[in-house]
Amino acid sequence: MSLAVLAFLSGLGVICLIALSRQEAGAEAAMSAVLAVTVGWAYVGSGLLTWRHGRRRIGSILVFIGLAWFATYLAYSNDSFWFTLGTALEDVYLVGVMYLVLVFPHGRLSGRVDRALMAVGVVLGTVVELAWLVLADSGVVCADCPDNAVRIVSDHAWANGILQAQRGAALVVSVVAVVLFVRRIRLASTPVRRSLAPVLWTGGAFCVAMVVTIVNDVAGEPMGQAPNFMCGLVFAAIPVSILASMLRQRLARGAVAQLVVQLDGGPGGVDLRDALSRALGDPDLAVGYWLASTETYVDSRGRPFDPDDPEKASTLVQRNGRPVAVLVHDKALQDDRALVDSVCAAAGMALENERLRADLEARLVELRASRERLVRAAESERRRLERDLHDGAQQRLIAVAMSIALAEANLRANPVAAGAALDEARDGLARAMDELRTLSQGIRPAVLVERGLGAALAELARRSTVSATVDLRLRAAVPADIETAAYYVASEALTNTAKHAHASGVTIAAETHDGLLRLRVTDDGVGGAEARDGSGLRGLADRVEGFGGTLNIHSPAAGGTSLSVELPCV
Repeated sequence: MSLAVLAFLSGLGVICLIALSRQEAGAEAAMSAVLAVTVGWAYVGSGLLTWRHGRRRIGSILVFIGLAWFATYLAYSNDSFWFTLGTALEDVYLVGVMYLVLVFPHGRLSGRVDRALMAVGVVLGTVVELAWLVLADSGVVCADCPDNAVRIVSDHAWANGILQAQRGAALVVSVVAVVLFVRRIRLASTPVRRSLAPVLWTGGAFCVAMVVTIVNDVAGEPMGQAPNFMCGLVFAAIPVSILASMLRQRLARGAVAQLVVQLDGGPGGVDLRDALSRALGDPDLAVGYWLASTETYVDSRGRPFDPDDPEKASTLVQRNGRPVAVLVHDKALQDDRALVDSVCAAAGMALENERLRADLEARLVELRASRERLVRAAESERRRLERDLHDGAQQRLIAVAMSIALAEANLRANPVAAGAALDEARDGLARAMDELRTLSQGIRPAVLVERGLGAALAELARRSTVSATVDLRLRAAVPADIETAAYYVASEALTNTAKHAHASGVTIAAETHDGLLRLRVTDDGVGGAEARDGSGLRGLADRVEGFGGTLNIHSPAAGGTSLSVELPCV
């Protein structure tokens, strides 16, 4: 409120200064007064409005420009001091305008070029202006102007040289600013362009108007006051463009209502990512869905999704304190958190439903991959068995057949040779039986067939090279295929413990409860185990999931590994 009162009083003061000034009179003075208060109040008013809607830095810059604009009209005073002060401040508002356009909408300079332009602008508007005043007579400004209060020595040549140098440097700065503004718009993403375009275009137009005005002044004003009038109009349009940018953002938030209407029919009737993209105005928006089971993100097709993109910003969507999804969007949307938060709130339920669908898709993707790995593992195992049978038992049986044929041929002519051939056949059969027994144990161990899962786990613990204890609570019958799966899980876990864990002890616990077989193998080793593709643990996970079970591994780097399996027994 105090700033509004100050601006109102400043406007009235400017009107009084112009009315009493000897520099202008009549219609020309009236037009100057109207221009002064209209532009000044427009900047201060738009600044206060912008401040009220959360953009405090942009609002304060607008208020500063409005008050600096009023300060330039001190040069209409008939008093030497106030006239000199107004002349010294006549370029300050231009520095403020350049700063405003460069920092919009973030409120800060974004690069070395921006800082360099601002540094040059500040020097031109303050240091160079004061240097000119020190050497200039009041008559250089106007014929009826008061004396220059800070003139030290009158040197028209030097004063004119400084003035022309100032104009030339301002010309270069204006051209560079126009190029910079156009480039920034061309390279901007859609949300950034939507936010920046009105302000950058009017700022660029103001720089172009400044170029025309400077050229007109240097050439002796062949176009009269038209360039100055054009410059004033464009200058007055800058706060309007900022308000238009804010209005566009508020209208964009109206897209939230449209989003709610679109999602009201359910996510099946609308592409959720496209709907969110339209609501936020970001065509490159990406959505990842949180899977609590794996603590990772996936896309709508269940494929892995990485939300860490250094060129983008991300917003976490939660429901009831739990993560649901993450939106990866343009960084410019961080300046409009209200819009992003509104869209996230409106789409929360749809995102939750889509997350469940993505979870199902991820499970299907993993199931397909698991089946493919199982098929490859089964084919590999079939080939291994085929090779072992061919190289072992099959060859021995062929040798047995040949020994029997030799014994048959020598049975009457050479009974001793026939007996030796039969002995060799007997030994070959024994060795073939041993090899077949070994192969069959690799498929399903004899102890498991004959005595059940408890005895088989106890046998594994007895054979383990790491000290192992067994805790068995098997109170219900377990199907044979489930027993086999559990046995191989325990066997692989013990093998990994012996090879990699450097553990001093391991515990095997198994129990049946509520139609489930729960198996846990825990060691006190170094930890760090992972079910990577191609690893034995990955194969075990595939085997377990093939029976509708779950396998979880807890293996922190601090030490110790716990492998837990749940398998249905019904």
